[in-house]
Amino acid sequence: MYDPVTMKLNVEPLIISALREDITSEDVSTNCVMPGYKEGTVDLICKEDGVICGLQVFERVFTLLDEKTEAVFSVSDGDLVEKGQKIGTIKGDIRVLLSGERTALNFLQRMSGIATSTRRMAELLEGTGIKLLDTRKTTPNNRIFEKYAVRTGCGNNHRYNLSDGVMLKDNHIGAAGGVAQAVKMARDYAPFVRKIEVEVENLDMVREAVQAGADIIMLDNMDHQTMAEAVEIIGGRAEIEISGNVTAEKAGSIRDLKVDFVSSGALTHSSPILDLSLKHLKPAE
Repeated sequence: MYDPVTMKLNVEPLIISALREDITSEDVSTNCVMPGYKEGTVDLICKEDGVICGLQVFERVFTLLDEKTEAVFSVSDGDLVEKGQKIGTIKGDIRVLLSGERTALNFLQRMSGIATSTRRMAELLEGTGIKLLDTRKTTPNNRIFEKYAVRTGCGNNHRYNLSDGVMLKDNHIGAAGGVAQAVKMARDYAPFVRKIEVEVENLDMVREAVQAGADIIMLDNMDHQTMAEAVEIIGGRAEIEISGNVTAEKAGSIRDLKVDFVSSGALTHSSPILDLSLKHLKPAE
């Protein structure tokens, strides 16, 4: 759940922006059939099995339109939900329920889909000690929602943005003139509290990163045998992350490797939504 400061400063402006995208002047369809205030209720229904995530954001869409709107949920973020399950009821001005419906569901479906995919991949790594990480491959302006969804699905967040940590990727290494040069420049520039992570693509780069004193070595797009050899070369002198086209299938195949992390961009850029719907809208009795 977002704390009050994060919600006020970082989440609410993005929700308002999404509402403004959907309502530029008025909701013509709603104003046609509901010209004035009438209180009503609508049910939130799950249409497939998964992990629910984003209820706080879903509710805030409606309360930003009308603070008197009330939401009651029978589940919490991170809970498993089933097809056909009624998981909540929203009560308030019917005009608000209609106008906020699509924006609220867009957030909830997207976040729940990411949480569901993350939970499934995390389960494949259970018992290994390997932490599942997300990446910065997120939808523009939706990172705060998508990274929260990863945590809700039992994953972990990698760095939030470019200001959050030192990661020397292939183009950084090319710009610096090599792995050793890049690590040295990072040591000279970055605050001492920052770990330095280096992306490597072959065993020669692994050896160079170890010698340069990298804190974390990312094995990028290596086959299983090469990763196993890299682990031996590193020999505990750095933490190890596996990355590069990590799918659920690949995550399951690395259980035997003595690594610390596996990162997957697919968690945020390729997870399907969880199908949810608002149904049975009716005037309040």
